Amino acid sequence: MDSGGVVASGVLVAADRATAMRLLQAQGLLPMQLSATDTEVVQKPTTARRNAQGSTEATGTDPIAYVKGLFRTGTGRPSLKRTELANIIRELATAIEAGLPLLNALKTVRRQASGKSQPVILDFIIERVESGRPLHEAMEEYGPPFDDMIIGMVRASDASGRMSEVMHQLADLLDRSVELRRELVGATIYPLIVACMIGVSIIIAVTFLLPRLMAPIIGQPGVTLPFPTKVLLGFADFMYAWWWLVLILTVAGVIGFRRWVAAPKNRRKVDLMLLKAPIVGNLVRDIAVARFTRTLGTLVSAGLPILSALNIVRDTLGNTVLMDAIDGVQEKVTTGQSLAEPLEKCGFFPPLLVQIVNIGERSGRLEPMLLHAATAFDRQVNTSLKLFTKLLPPVLLVGMAMIAAFVLAAILLPLLEMQKALGG
Repeated sequence: MDSGGVVASGVLVAADRATAMRLLQAQGLLPMQLSATDTEVVQKPTTARRNAQGSTEATGTDPIAYVKGLFRTGTGRPSLKRTELANIIRELATAIEAGLPLLNALKTVRRQASGKSQPVILDFIIERVESGRPLHEAMEEYGPPFDDMIIGMVRASDASGRMSEVMHQLADLLDRSVELRRELVGATIYPLIVACMIGVSIIIAVTFLLPRLMAPIIGQPGVTLPFPTKVLLGFADFMYAWWWLVLILTVAGVIGFRRWVAAPKNRRKVDLMLLKAPIVGNLVRDIAVARFTRTLGTLVSAGLPILSALNIVRDTLGNTVLMDAIDGVQEKVTTGQSLAEPLEKCGFFPPLLVQIVNIGERSGRLEPMLLHAATAFDRQVNTSLKLFTKLLPPVLLVGMAMIAAFVLAAILLPLLEMQKALGG
């Protein structure tokens, strides 16, 4: 198709598919379909690179070979942080919005790439797009950091013809996920630091200060050590003698727990316990619901079918119980039911979301209503975070205060006993 929208066909002689694409674009033509004759000969130039032993070997310029080479040398497949990925997608959307063709937009973003990972990933995608592959297929072939949500959104943007708009929505979605993660870290880091400091102080007092204070008292006639003192002294003696065993058991316990949680059945038990936990359960559910609503609204507004959108949204929830619930919703929708009814029956989604989905389906305005609801649920997440950050420090302080009271009783009670004995 030329710039005027006139469709033409013909034969072009080129060494390979990528060269044919470049020749067509140089003539101002947009390739809609490119098929090779039986005489096509694919030629890949070679360059010299040094292997791990320092010798020189010939390799193709295919970025896949470079990625595999990185994997063989132990550095792993290059990936990107969520913030970097959001910036790249936003830059690509801006370039497409300015009127650049996809390949030119990718090359423009590539020229601005920084770091070690961005050029490798963009070179891989550019090579695949030059050979006629769709952008979402190139991302899917590369793998992480391009997950199912990103690939589905890019596929929807290509199918809907609104690539720049949908890519901007995808960048906003990624930015929101990064912002939410930062809010969670910011909400928990201060209480955890306080808890760690109090815990370390108690351990030092029990293992070092208490034995020294009790040394003159132990063995005195008429002085009987109270139960709290016996417990803490026994704990201190055990830590002195078997600290290495405690360290080994702690490391083994962490590794064992991770392996235990890795099993799907056990992971579901942990996720269900988190959902039912007070305060934490509400926070986990609010975060999942906000992510579900915004992602589903963005995917549906991009033109993706509801079943495909649900399949993508399922993998973004981060909780196996909710993921299983979405599987049940998909099965019901496949049989012809509305989306609102199975959402209500699963019992994990709030009535407000069910009502919004129901009204959106009846009015035919499901996409904008989901996006508006996502904003409301984001505010609910912020409220839950504030409640969590306000309640967690007092809970930690009460727990640590009880432990400190037990330690204080273990120190003061024998002193009072000794004073009574001396007074008698």
